[in-house]
Amino acid sequence: MVNAPHVTRPARTAPPGTEEVTVFPRFRTAVLAALSALVTVLALTVGVPRAEAAAALPCDVYAAAGTPCVAAHSLVRALYASYSGALYQVRRASDGATSDIGLLSTGGYANAAAQDSFCSASTCIVTTIYDQSTRHNDLTVEGAGGAGAADVGAPADALPVTAGGHQVYGLEISPGMGYRDNSTSGVAVNGGAEGMYMVTSGTHVNGACCFDYGNAETNNKDTGNGHMDAINFGTECWFSPCYGQGPWVQADLENGLFQSDSGYSKNTANTGSGPLPFVTALLKNNGQNHFALKSGNAQSGTLTTSYSGGEPTVNGGGYTPLHQEGAIVLGTGGDNSNGSLGSFFEGVMTSGIPTDAADDAVQSNIVSVGYGGATGSTGSLTPGSEISLRATTACCTTDYVRHQDNAAVVSPITSSSSTLDKNDATWIVRRGLASSSCVSFESRNYPGDFLRHYNFKLTRQPMDGTAQFRADATFCPQTGKSGTGTSFASYNYPTRYLRHYNLNVYVAGDGGSNAWDSATSWTDDVSWAVSAPWAP
Repeated sequence: MVNAPHVTRPARTAPPGTEEVTVFPRFRTAVLAALSALVTVLALTVGVPRAEAAAALPCDVYAAAGTPCVAAHSLVRALYASYSGALYQVRRASDGATSDIGLLSTGGYANAAAQDSFCSASTCIVTTIYDQSTRHNDLTVEGAGGAGAADVGAPADALPVTAGGHQVYGLEISPGMGYRDNSTSGVAVNGGAEGMYMVTSGTHVNGACCFDYGNAETNNKDTGNGHMDAINFGTECWFSPCYGQGPWVQADLENGLFQSDSGYSKNTANTGSGPLPFVTALLKNNGQNHFALKSGNAQSGTLTTSYSGGEPTVNGGGYTPLHQEGAIVLGTGGDNSNGSLGSFFEGVMTSGIPTDAADDAVQSNIVSVGYGGATGSTGSLTPGSEISLRATTACCTTDYVRHQDNAAVVSPITSSSSTLDKNDATWIVRRGLASSSCVSFESRNYPGDFLRHYNFKLTRQPMDGTAQFRADATFCPQTGKSGTGTSFASYNYPTRYLRHYNLNVYVAGDGGSNAWDSATSWTDDVSWAVSAPWAP
């Protein structure tokens, strides 16, 4: 049965195939999209030119392969070529009002400007992530569970990224945040077969339980082995050995994060996906005796299979067959274990196990999105522009602000510098997180991480949505104190300015008890040249 997208939120429409197309013309678009996707899959398998590939989005591809989406979630884009509904809902802190954020065009990308306008005088959280399939398996903020108190919604502006040439927002999960739907339609239960993927990030992770997306218990509690079937992405090594530093794509099948039937990794080449800023993580499971894990760079290349084999045989069994309950979880474990960090851009769940050819076609489509691509604007303090910040002090005119081991430092960057160094020295200007009249600086290669001061020293940290972080990460441009360039006053310490001192970066006053407040060369040290970005 083709599971085509709905086009309005309130209406509940029957899945296509239960109505006559001639009587219900609104389904004709979905049928044509599925046919287009079939052309794409055939092109992959028999070598036909892929002129139609751009029209087929992930759920079109999976439908044409006979494994339709039963859930399709994204804050970034449509996952069906014919989808024209809302992607997610935000709630404004100032008055509690809500707004649905839709698309710029049918089958296109999120209208982030609508979010910016609605939230401009306040802050917003994401309250609902809509399911684009006809199943309406919408995710809302998760309630209390066996291992965690009720969650809170993620800040709506914490993860600005470029996708499809547009500025959009991903979902940045910090501890205590999570989403869930315990009353779903079409999701596998009791050993049913299913597949799922998500686009996440290898730069925003930790080793706490559990950044999951997929099938979970319906009561927010751990009800035993095999009662989950979800992708996990993080650095928690449940069964030793794990190779490398991670983060790894693992299967959370309850009471264990599995890289194989024995739990531990049997693949020494699987050292993890860090620090890739965008990662495709994929799990498929026949629910009986076989599961497979795949991963890939969501910006380029193909998928790699890290495991394909039998269900787990450890922990006293219970995994053959699985006992899925059919809830959908995002950002936490099945019992609401909610200590994890994670990023989510898009993800789907299917009915049945997709073919490898369909997985490959979906990965190709994900790569075509251009996650994290250049913004197209450079060298200015206009929000969305990519820049590098160069010191103007006579000693240090080839030194630029960069991050290194999370700290902000200045070091020489030249045309012969490594790609990593150039990326570390490139920042995206964002509207000030605490004031739209000021600016914040997002890392180019660590999406969702911003420059903020802590104990007066500048660091690169993920935005957690708190008022303190917003204030610490906001800087107000002024004419350079030395008469050249630009100086940046701290939003919450307005007499302190971004300053380089002994190769580190601080918010510093002109004189004071701290070494970095020295009046010597202060005006030069707090004056910066806003230049074109080093990263392409």
